[in-house]
Amino acid sequence: MRPFFGLIDAVIVPGTAGFDFDGGIAEAHARGIWTWMVRDVAPDLIDPNAADDDQAARQALDPLVPELLQRARAAISAVGTPDAERRIQLQMGGDDAFRRVGVVLNALKCRSLLDKAQAFGRAANGMTDEMALGVALQSMPLNDHAVSALLFQAAMGQVSHPGRMMAAAIRLAGSATEASMQRAGFAPLIEAMLSHAQAQIPALDQHGAFADIDLTCRAIDRFHRLMRAVTGYVELGRLTRWSTAVAALTKTVSELVEPKLRDVSPNVNLALRRHSGQDRLDGDQVLAALNGCYVLATIRDCRDSLALNAMFDQTWTQVGQALEMHVQRNLELFRQNPGDRVIGARLDAAIKMAELRFNPDYADVLRRARETAEKRAS
Repeated sequence: MRPFFGLIDAVIVPGTAGFDFDGGIAEAHARGIWTWMVRDVAPDLIDPNAADDDQAARQALDPLVPELLQRARAAISAVGTPDAERRIQLQMGGDDAFRRVGVVLNALKCRSLLDKAQAFGRAANGMTDEMALGVALQSMPLNDHAVSALLFQAAMGQVSHPGRMMAAAIRLAGSATEASMQRAGFAPLIEAMLSHAQAQIPALDQHGAFADIDLTCRAIDRFHRLMRAVTGYVELGRLTRWSTAVAALTKTVSELVEPKLRDVSPNVNLALRRHSGQDRLDGDQVLAALNGCYVLATIRDCRDSLALNAMFDQTWTQVGQALEMHVQRNLELFRQNPGDRVIGARLDAAIKMAELRFNPDYADVLRRARETAEKRAS
């Protein structure tokens, strides 16, 4: 069942939380707390059989939230013994969810503000002036940490350029140090960025032929934008909570991306090689190679946020050398036999990969060479 029929989706993040950030609620925790409410707190108020996307159920739940909050708080307040605490933890799915129940209840209380926070995030994308963005940031309840954490979490999901928002916040804080940002009330902004960076991890944990490479590339790019907004602007301490989170998230994401990077060069060679005997083009292998080149190009733009410099440099060089060899070889074969569809398709695939690895201008030169060979044959 969709937690709370989507009432607080704006602050729920996918996957499990390696770090608990102030405004973000891990989906597993939200689901556990929602199950506890449906089954043990208010079985008379909530229909457990309602569909996840049932708008009527969501609309019916909204006016019942005050009663739901009252019952939930009463149930938690009634916990007076270790055994009772363990029992309620089990009902929620574990002590991790129990620790986050206060954040969930606060999110339900502030549910009407979450849509406004998302609208704020979308509006911020159109603010190119740092002063105007700073004025907009001051409209947030910076003195109420719990509420602003939720609002920044909701807003950040809509922000395309988090670095711009961070720069405006630092200008208001007067300094980029952690202490200055905390004093100015912008700690929730940093927490929200780190929370959304962590939320990219499930999209990167995909393997096999059916992995969504577009989603993977978007997740790498989003992770980079969020991490650069923190590490590129804020002066983090050496062993602070935020610097520890940054190091751990960078390590986790790099470890997930590394196998994808390692496979690029072998996949390119396998896809573009000529088969002995009856020549053929392996469509699945070509797709894997193209996907790898897309990932490689994305990592090139985001390498500052990943701990993959040595492997990237090696792979970048190997793929470049391999593509130059395969392009020239297949172009010569195509000139000799322009009617061979397999060679033509392989050359087209090689040119597309070269466009991703090198640049569109180089690919255009190769396409013109291919067209010239076709015209000469005709």
